[in-house]
Amino acid sequence: MNLPNLLTILRIFFVPLLVVALVQGDFGLRLAGFAIPNEMLALAIFLAAAATDLLDGYLARRWKQVTTVGTLLDPIADKMLISAALISLVQVRMVPGWIAILIIGREFAVTGLRGIAAAEGFTIKASDLGKTKMVTQVIAISLMLVAIGNPEWYGGAMLWMYGVAVFGIASAIQYFVKFWNALDEKTKLRRRRELLILEKKRKKAERAARMAQRAEQPVVNS
Repeated sequence: MNLPNLLTILRIFFVPLLVVALVQGDFGLRLAGFAIPNEMLALAIFLAAAATDLLDGYLARRWKQVTTVGTLLDPIADKMLISAALISLVQVRMVPGWIAILIIGREFAVTGLRGIAAAEGFTIKASDLGKTKMVTQVIAISLMLVAIGNPEWYGGAMLWMYGVAVFGIASAIQYFVKFWNALDEKTKLRRRRELLILEKKRKKAERAARMAQRAEQPVVNS
């Protein structure tokens, strides 16, 4: 177990802490005699978790410690963190439910698409829109957490949340187009191979038939 993988696992452990800090009204923390509001504690947890997302990828590439476990766990941890934050914000009536469903549904759809692509033998790489979507998610959720205690921030936070939905839909369409093109190309290649095999079998059968006809012809003695 290397450090990048430990950071990914740590991000997963941040998820229940984030939910508790947001949803449980009686959950509080005092530091040096000062009470920290729940939304500020949730913001600190969320930003710390988002920081581990950047750090584990950087360290894995820099130290050449990219592993199968890390590759599998990293997107799962990201989706758990974003989903938990959005569902909790819906619970405290800060985010409309339809936006949360749209964003979370997009995550599951793209994950399923990548799974199907992997089963077909090709990989769909993350697009620039997908990376932009992740950045806008972190900013939008952070602003929404701040807006819990500062209502004047709510309008700007909702604009960012709409931006997350737009980028999410746009990147999902891009992933689907990449998947369809790759699948179409793979299908054409497989069909071409099947036709070549059938053509070889046909020619082989024709040769066998001609040889059989020659063998059946009577031999004429001069």
